[in-house]
Amino acid sequence: MMKTNIKPLYGSWKAGFALDKHTEWSRPLGENSAGHMQFDTKRTEVGEALYRLKYKQDWSQLDPLARCLADNIKIRFPDARFVLPMPASTARSRQPVTEIVRIVSKITDLPHFDHLLMKEPGNTPLKNLTDKQEKLNAIGESFSVFDQIQNDGCWNVVVIDDLYHTGASLESACQVLRGYSKVNNIYVAALTRRPV
Repeated sequence: MMKTNIKPLYGSWKAGFALDKHTEWSRPLGENSAGHMQFDTKRTEVGEALYRLKYKQDWSQLDPLARCLADNIKIRFPDARFVLPMPASTARSRQPVTEIVRIVSKITDLPHFDHLLMKEPGNTPLKNLTDKQEKLNAIGESFSVFDQIQNDGCWNVVVIDDLYHTGASLESACQVLRGYSKVNNIYVAALTRRPV
């Protein structure tokens, strides 16, 4: 089991958590030959695993991250009935959060819907924005719901994201999900969090 320091996430959802902060510390080292600032960074165990998965394509990190997330979802959200990946901001041939959700789904026996919550690509990468209002403005109305649930009912969902910063994306996604007649309570689970 990965070492975690779980903290609640507050927002327009019923309840949420992040497994740990992303970094312990980060110090600037100076610019490289291309003029880009370089950093000496110490990440948490979860933060390092997420970094290696997303930026080094180390797919061996999927199982430990998903297992840790699944164990905490079962404990904290026992009335959840399905899981969703937060739509990715960056196009990749293989999406880390979607892959994690598929494994969480298997571990928890909760169905997952990869394309129920959709997001139109934006012009501004959200990771380059620091202010919540800037992020909300950039997101606009880019989220939508594609009805993939075939049965009747109103179900509790866990939206899974990789990195929580201001909560702007999750709040926008929750607003759209609240308008979907088959969603009841919305829970949020993030792998890591960054300070605002």
